[in-house]
Amino acid sequence: MSRLPADIERIAFVASPTREAEAALETLTRRYGNVEPADADVIVALGGDGLMLKTLHVLMGSGKPIYGMHRGTIGFLMNDYREDGLKERLHAAEATIIHPLVMRTVDADGQGHEHRAINEVSLFRQAWQAARLNVLVDGKQRLRELTADGIMVATPAGSTAYNLSVGGPIIPIGSPLLALTPISPFRPRRWRGALLPDTAVVTIEVLEADKRPVAAVADHDEVRFVQHVDVRMDHAIDLLMLFDPGHSLDERILREQFTH
Repeated sequence: MSRLPADIERIAFVASPTREAEAALETLTRRYGNVEPADADVIVALGGDGLMLKTLHVLMGSGKPIYGMHRGTIGFLMNDYREDGLKERLHAAEATIIHPLVMRTVDADGQGHEHRAINEVSLFRQAWQAARLNVLVDGKQRLRELTADGIMVATPAGSTAYNLSVGGPIIPIGSPLLALTPISPFRPRRWRGALLPDTAVVTIEVLEADKRPVAAVADHDEVRFVQHVDVRMDHAIDLLMLFDPGHSLDERILREQFTH
């Protein structure tokens, strides 16, 4: 983690379309001004985790640091909301750098698709029958046939989200790891997933794709009737998330492991 330079002055506010977030936007704009994101030194996102993920996607590759304040439903990725002392908080904030996943897939029409994900790339069965999947890591077959509702690849930042809900491991934010986690596995029944180096390329081939169709989702971007999917971490893209001292993302992930 690192601190931002002291010349952070121009703020761009973005807000969820809710009454609470829009009221905060109006109040903070009066107090601190509001510039376009392209002209800003820092982006302040007002909402919940959904808005933070959307903002990270929209500004991906821009290098703009993003500081969230909780004005939504779930605020795991957000700082507490306060109107006073915002610039002082921004100057004192610590930056956590994360990298997105890149998903490349081909659908039943032979069309290629590419999307990026902050949290996870997931494959889901589209119909009543379980999916049958062949799982390879760096080109080597690791599971000849996984029969399940699906499978996901999660980043450390996303390991406490959907990945945790389906029994996947929590990964400390600085760990060079990815979580490969099945979703309701039927066969092999006792396989609960794997931890992989974040340099790994995960390839998932859909078996009986016509009979057992599968969709692939990168955060919120969905491709249906996929034939195979490649997933890897894109280390060329740095995403800067800002947190108040003592409330960093790695501290929150560590704390999550001791909650009941």
